[in-house]
Amino acid sequence: MYDIIYIGGGLNYAGAIVAAKNGKKVALIERDMNQLGGVCLHKGCIPSKMFLHYSNVVYESQSEIVDGSLSLNQATLFDKKDALLKSVTKVVKQQCSHIELIEGDAKLIAPYKVAVNGEILEAKYVVMGTGSSTFIPNGIEYNAKDIITSDEVLNLKELPKNIAIYGVGAIGLEMASFFATAGVGVTLVNRHDKIMKKAHEKISGALQTQLEKLGVNILQNHTIESAKSTKRGVHISYEDGSSNYFEMLLVATGRRANVDVIACDEVEVGRGIVTDEYFETTLQDHFAIGDCNAKVQLAHAARAEVLNVTERILGKNPRTLRLEHIVKFIHTLPMSYASVGKTKSELKKEKTAYKESLVTLNQFTYSVYNHASKGIMVSYVDNEGFILGAEILAPHAEELIATVAMSLAGEMDKEQAKRTILAHPTFSEALERTFYKL
Repeated sequence: MYDIIYIGGGLNYAGAIVAAKNGKKVALIERDMNQLGGVCLHKGCIPSKMFLHYSNVVYESQSEIVDGSLSLNQATLFDKKDALLKSVTKVVKQQCSHIELIEGDAKLIAPYKVAVNGEILEAKYVVMGTGSSTFIPNGIEYNAKDIITSDEVLNLKELPKNIAIYGVGAIGLEMASFFATAGVGVTLVNRHDKIMKKAHEKISGALQTQLEKLGVNILQNHTIESAKSTKRGVHISYEDGSSNYFEMLLVATGRRANVDVIACDEVEVGRGIVTDEYFETTLQDHFAIGDCNAKVQLAHAARAEVLNVTERILGKNPRTLRLEHIVKFIHTLPMSYASVGKTKSELKKEKTAYKESLVTLNQFTYSVYNHASKGIMVSYVDNEGFILGAEILAPHAEELIATVAMSLAGEMDKEQAKRTILAHPTFSEALERTFYKL
């Protein structure tokens, strides 16, 4: 009998480590121990940000004040990425030294009972963190070679001459930035009439302009009806009857929660494994964290959720997580997008009274040599002046947004925010100015 069984070796391992350090008998079950650390570490945010870092070096080198030219050595980048991931995975395994690691495909078959490798294990608590998988629309003949997903794109040892990217979520926009700055011809295929529909309309427009300036061709209102590999390349046919060929197609149409871990009727499943605000499923003492509960598909959200659950199991009564206070970002180049708290579209949808303060980065000399003249910062407060959220389009927006995230955690109002004196010259002072304008 275990105290806690954690199913899924992504960010679930963070909770398992804490539980083991607090004297609990813990098992962590992962179907492939080579993937310990999860999608973010092996196929997602860690390697993708590494790729974007080096492609941005190439982009920055194209300035008229730099002589000569650079090109990305994709084979070397792949090797560096591989070495980094192996090193980090080794560290994660060392951190799990006080945990019983079990490789296998686990199923929750009854309350407190987990089947794996022909055995039935029992625990007082079960925490499921089985992640998500790429979604491939009907008609697209995925082959993991020239029709790929995010599972394969970061394992390319050679860049294609051109690529079509289907989808304008985080993966689609980030990979469009990577390939374009690396010198690949990019066509971004969007089912809707504009990108970033949920972002502030001025940010959405500025981000589209940024992509187009990188050379990205954006096909709006295009739905792929079929895509298949041919000798001539990937042949893509659209619903409007048009078609074209590309060397490669990256399918980035979202991810679906992995719920096949559930093999008992007591746990309800919808878009993901259904949970309450404490991430407890419809079966008491059984929890679901991260992508598999379909709440917020972000690695740092999964980590926060499993730590919250683990502390609750340990009797520490942690505060209920405010999911809207989790930072969300898309690492496009040269400016990225980040938000925290409420966005304009959410405030309008909820019919919440608010005040908006918008500052453009072209007012700051710092923007001239940081490719940020189209950058924007927007802050929102309620009628009493309390901060509701912010949206940022700027270089390293994911870092800049931290000020607002901490303001939300501290329940600050605009008057308190004004007391902060931020550094000059930086983009953070533009954020400071948004509070002064409220």
